[in-house]
Amino acid sequence: MFYGKMKSVCMRYTRDNDQAMDVLQEGFVKVFNNLDRYTGVGSFEGWIRRIMVNLSIDRFRKLKHDFVLLGENDNLENWDIHSNEQEEEKDGDDAIYDITPEQIIDAMQQLSPAYRTVFNLYVFENYSHQDIAEALEISVGTSKSNYAKARKNIRKLLSKSLNLNLTRENE
Repeated sequence: MFYGKMKSVCMRYTRDNDQAMDVLQEGFVKVFNNLDRYTGVGSFEGWIRRIMVNLSIDRFRKLKHDFVLLGENDNLENWDIHSNEQEEEKDGDDAIYDITPEQIIDAMQQLSPAYRTVFNLYVFENYSHQDIAEALEISVGTSKSNYAKARKNIRKLLSKSLNLNLTRENE
C-alpha cells in the first residue's frame, strides 16, 4: 500500500534504484518489527515516512566520512564550480518549464550525497538549517551552503539535460 510513496522518498536520498531499494527494504523491516510502537497519533503513512527519512539520515551519518561536505572542502565530484562566495539565492524566477518529476529526481541523484541529503531535508521534510545541522552533525553554515549549491547544481543539470537556460546570470 505504501511501497510507491516510500520508494519515492528513498529515491530522493540515494544515488540509484539499488540503494533506494536497500533503504526501502530496511525501512519496511523496521516498520513491521515496530508496528506495536505506532500509537495512532498522526497518520500511519507519516509514521512510515519518518522511519524512511530517519534511516536515510542514519545512512548519511554512517558514511559521512566518504562524502564531500562543502564548507569544509570545496571540491565536487562532477561539476565545474569554483565559486567561494556564499550564494543566497533569490526566489522569483517566474518562468515555467515542462520538467517531469523523473527529470528532477534524476538531477537530484547526481548531486553529492551531502547536497542531496540537505536539499531533501530542507525542501521535502521542512527541516530548518539548525535541525539539519544537528541531524547530520554539520554546522548551520555548511547546511545553508550545501542547500544553495544543491539548488544551483540541480538547475545546471536540468538546464544541461533539457537544453534550457535555467541558470541565473549572477551564478
